[in-house]
Amino acid sequence: MMDAPAIDVRNVHKQYREGWLVRKGFNALQGVDLTVGRGEVFGLLGPNGAGKTTLIKILLGIVRSSGGQAHLLGSPAGSREARRKIGYLPENLNFPSHHTAMRALRLYGRLSHVPESVIRSRSSELLELVGLAGREQELVKKYSKGMRQRLGLAQAMLHEPELLILDEPTDGLDPVGRSQIRQLITLMKQQGKTVFLNSHILQEVELVCDRVAILAAGKLRGVGTAGELTNQFQGALASKVRMELSGDVRAIQALQSGSECELHPLPDSRWQFATTSAAQEDVDRLVDRMRQANISIHKLERTSLTLEEVFLSAVRSDATDPEPILAAASSGDAL
Repeated sequence: MMDAPAIDVRNVHKQYREGWLVRKGFNALQGVDLTVGRGEVFGLLGPNGAGKTTLIKILLGIVRSSGGQAHLLGSPAGSREARRKIGYLPENLNFPSHHTAMRALRLYGRLSHVPESVIRSRSSELLELVGLAGREQELVKKYSKGMRQRLGLAQAMLHEPELLILDEPTDGLDPVGRSQIRQLITLMKQQGKTVFLNSHILQEVELVCDRVAILAAGKLRGVGTAGELTNQFQGALASKVRMELSGDVRAIQALQSGSECELHPLPDSRWQFATTSAAQEDVDRLVDRMRQANISIHKLERTSLTLEEVFLSAVRSDATDPEPILAAASSGDAL
């Protein structure tokens, strides 16, 4: 089973039903296909109600799918074999308030059937690793939200899992704490572990993840590296072109005619011109037009779409396009 993917989700559906007399159905997941390779840091993005929590619960075996299959590390999701190899950090992990950090780790270690000798040897090491050294004997109820989040990450790593599922791991942390968590995720990757990361902070995902999946309304909208997703959207969505110009004022102002653009004066009799363009041919025609008008181009830059823009476009398009707008982009995976 060592050659099996860390996560393998095939055509997973989940329908929730509500009501006593009239049983209404709600499709939380609609045919999700997803493969995460071993040793990969994989990010899951989606708005509220997208189905992210439902998917994570299915992977953990907390919720049963209505159809399809999910395997973790070669074992069925929810099986004892799979659970032994998973470390999980929920979004809001509540520790018993009367416990210290050391006692909390002992509790969770025993629940995971970790030998007492291993708990003793790893607890201090992990608490130092997550930045809680010197606070081991303080009651958890005195911890800030960020400190509890660090302790939650330590308990997820206590039994040395092969796969870590982290739900909003940087929630409640300051910039220094977020940087430390990113370093820990990088360290876990270097150790050969797989990290499945759910976060609403797109910049964090872009910095640390090898690949990203966008989930909206229960459907997978795209999978790939941040660059792959951006490139796929680049042809469909207009990017911004900015230029710094000089020349005849009337000729420059005439560029605004019949096009969506912005024109602002700059020092030294120069102008900043900005417009949107979906194709390189449009930019070429614009430059030719400027040359014919004897307009000098001092600077030209075309900005790429950010992961945030890709995400927002995927979410917005869900209301009008029922099918996935992105082909799956991954290293050899047909999703």
